[in-house]
Amino acid sequence: MDLRVLQYFLAVAREQSITAAAESLHLSQPTLSTQLKALEEELGKQLLVRGTKGSRRVLLTEEGMLLRKRAQEILELVRITESEIALSNEAVAGDVYIGTGESDMIRLFAHTAKRLREQYPDIHYHILSGNAAFVREYLDRGLIDFGVVYGPVDTAIYNAIKLPAFDIWGVLMRKDDPLARRDGIRPQDLWDKPLIVSAQETNAWPMAKWFGRDAAELNIAATYNLVFNASLMVDEGLGYALCFDKLINVTGDSNLCFRPLEPPMTAEASIIWKRYQVFSKAAQRFIDALRGSCE
Repeated sequence: MDLRVLQYFLAVAREQSITAAAESLHLSQPTLSTQLKALEEELGKQLLVRGTKGSRRVLLTEEGMLLRKRAQEILELVRITESEIALSNEAVAGDVYIGTGESDMIRLFAHTAKRLREQYPDIHYHILSGNAAFVREYLDRGLIDFGVVYGPVDTAIYNAIKLPAFDIWGVLMRKDDPLARRDGIRPQDLWDKPLIVSAQETNAWPMAKWFGRDAAELNIAATYNLVFNASLMVDEGLGYALCFDKLINVTGDSNLCFRPLEPPMTAEASIIWKRYQVFSKAAQRFIDALRGSCE
């Protein structure tokens, strides 16, 4: 499979038009159509649904949507690899990719990166946010260097450094809510309340033990990937958001407040990377500096 043809395919997917894609690629339309047809024949699947007469719009088939996702990942991995090889014999420079959920522990990474940039100003950092499944998937595919996960680590697959801090679970709610008068929130306080929870797999939901109930037994009104979005739903009165402390500013004129769980519930995290992974110089300097910060 030719990388150049994958770029052509992505251009068509982006433009939703062979004519517009050909113009952006500085190719003739017949040349582009021939390349796309050859790609479909190579894969043995139809990737595009051409528009009917009078319409130039092109849609992706189910196989086409899958190829678009994989092609984006392949080309990104090629770009990262070329960059790392090009810089391998030069001064320390390049990109460090970290996958993580929303956590105040990002401050530790920022502190480490700030100190490192004083010596290596050409290292650039990229934080990709997502849940545990996202982090492991991107790590296993080589699209990130490091991932932050909570709970035990499979040391047969990953190396890990335990981070020297923990997150505190609690409830984000409106200040005018009756529960805001409490210093801590008990499980029974929330059993009948509309909840806004992080979009995680049900069987991996970290709150089940604290609640004494499965997620299916609770009144989950909404899920979120970004805590800021959850805070807007709380502000509008949709429900109570379960989240970590220190992620939303609840001081000053904010309508919101944060109350910790009772009994307390904390989450310890580790930064992980694939065993036997060969790091770029930039990634190696970062993990060495982070290890020093943790110790």
